Formats: sequence, structure tokens, C-alpha cells
Amino acid sequence: MLKEAQDHANRPDNTAFTQQRLPAWQPMLSAGIVIPGFVLIGLAFIGIGVALFVTSKSIQELEIDYTGFEKDSACYKCSDQKPVTCLCQLNFTVESLLKGPVFFYYGLSNYFQNYRRYTVSKDDDQLYGNLDNFKSPSSTCSPYEYNRTNVPIVPCGSIANSKFNDTFKLYQKVNATMKPVPFDGKGIAWWTDYNIKYRNPNIIPLRNAFNGTTQPISWPSPAYELDTGNPSNNGFINQDFLVWMRTAALPDFRKLYRRITEGDYAQGLPAGSYMLDIEYNYNVLSFDGRKKVVFSNVSWMGGKNDFLGIAYLVVGSMCIFMSIVMLIVYAKFKFPEED
Repeated sequence: MLKEAQDHANRPDNTAFTQQRLPAWQPMLSAGIVIPGFVLIGLAFIGIGVALFVTSKSIQELEIDYTGFEKDSACYKCSDQKPVTCLCQLNFTVESLLKGPVFFYYGLSNYFQNYRRYTVSKDDDQLYGNLDNFKSPSSTCSPYEYNRTNVPIVPCGSIANSKFNDTFKLYQKVNATMKPVPFDGKGIAWWTDYNIKYRNPNIIPLRNAFNGTTQPISWPSPAYELDTGNPSNNGFINQDFLVWMRTAALPDFRKLYRRITEGDYAQGLPAGSYMLDIEYNYNVLSFDGRKKVVFSNVSWMGGKNDFLGIAYLVVGSMCIFMSIVMLIVYAKFKFPEED
């Protein structure tokens, strides 16, 4: 009796759900469904792939390497290993109107920001403006927690320490004069980084929050002086700093430096001759890296990306091919049985 009572107590309720009596539907995958399905999917993928590929090809892009590795490069004199600021100039020509808005990127090659110890080498609490972490940085920042005299580094970590610090000024050659092309550096970082993830301490003036700390080893100035021309663009919410702190997934990448959207260049860069003044600070030859600048516009699909369109075309073509193979197999082995 006791055993029967226990069995009854452990028995599931007599409902359609617990007794698995719910109505169910299972598709019967016949050739008449699968083959047309593959054809439709293939045609859809090919259509999307063609649209993506054509759109990508319509995006204008001008890419210039300025590493200075080659002796005939304009920046060859600056490729020395010595950490000394050097100025070089790149002269280039825009053959036809580079339609606006134009995005100006810097690019790095053979630079592994996706290395795990590098990506975690920062103090999120410190970057959120927590003053306790100013004095005691997280151990994840090692070996860039403290300087040689045991003064805490703010911002600490490998990512901040390796911040890209080349600067650029663009000029158009007009009637033997150099006309400055205005750069727009507002809003180039992710909205979530600027408004949520990073914060400055609620101390005015900001420099007082950094008392008793020092800037990263490779920085020429502290975080509160990253932009001397715009006091609101300093500290951990500096746009260039935020762009750099969002690490890249691949070793060859580009990051947004400025937009060209103002004045006479709101419609783009007109055809003509240009000169790019470069303050060459960032050495990449020590790890066989390369540096470049990229002028590009965008479309509804974003920046230039031929791979995405090609991937859709390949998958769509494979679906069409497989549908033909299945049709041949079905016609050869199934039609006689139906007759």
C-alpha cells in the first residue's frame, strides 16, 4: 500500500501537457517542398548578394599608406625607432568628387588588439570615474598599474597606454594657396561608450581628480588635457580615447578619426590636389605593422565590404546548385516508383 501511494504521488498530472497529448505538427519534407524551397532561398540570397555587392562597389574609397617603410615614402624620415615627434606631408589627388559625408579613418595592420591579455588590460571601475580605483588600480592593468616610483597610472592598462596619437590636418591646394579642410570630431565614438560605459569623476576642475596620479607611460599629457581646445572633450569621455578603447576583432583594422561634413566640403571632397599634414608619433615598425589613412563615404549598408555580398552570392548559388542536384536525383530514382 505504501509503495502504491508513493507511485501515485510521483505520477504526473493527467493533463495534455504533462502526458504529452498536445496537438503537434511535423512537416513532411517531400521533394515537392524541399526543391522549390531551396530554389526560393537561393534566389533570395542571390538577389540580396547582388544588391550588397553593387552597393559596395559604388562606395568611393581612397587609401594611402604612410608607414614610411619605403625610402621613397614621404614619411620615411619619421619611421625611426626614436620616440621623437616628426612632421611629414602626404600629397595626393582626388580624381573626382568624393561624395559626402566623407569619413576619415586611420588604419593599422598586424596589430592584435584581440589578444586576450590586451583586451582585459583596463580598469572598468576606474574608467567609470570611481576615485577609489584612481589610487588603487585593478591588477588587470598589470604591468601598467603604477609607474617606477609607485604612482598609480590613470587610465591604467595596456589599451590606454598604447593609444594611437598621430594627428592630421588636411588642406586643399587652391590657386597656389592651402585651404584648410575642416574636420568634425564630434560623436565619432559609440553612443553607449560616451553616455553609459565611461564617466569622468564629478569633480571640478577635472584635473583635481587626478591629483596623486600620473598619465600612462607613452602619453605626452594627462587625460584631462587630451583636448586643450574643448574642455568638455577631456578625460575618459574624449572622443579619440573612446574610439581607441573599443578594441578591434581583427589584426588589420581601421578606426574613425574625423568626419568631413562642414563648410565648402559638406557635399564631399571636390576633385583636386590635397596635402595631409601628419604629426608622426606612433611607431609600428617595431612589430612589422603598417599605418594608413582612408577617405571613404558610406551607403545604407555601411562602409565598403565586398565580402558580405560575395558570401550571399556563394550561399545562394550553392542552394540553386543543390536544388538542381536533388531534382536530378528525384527524377531518376523517384518518378518511376510513382508511375
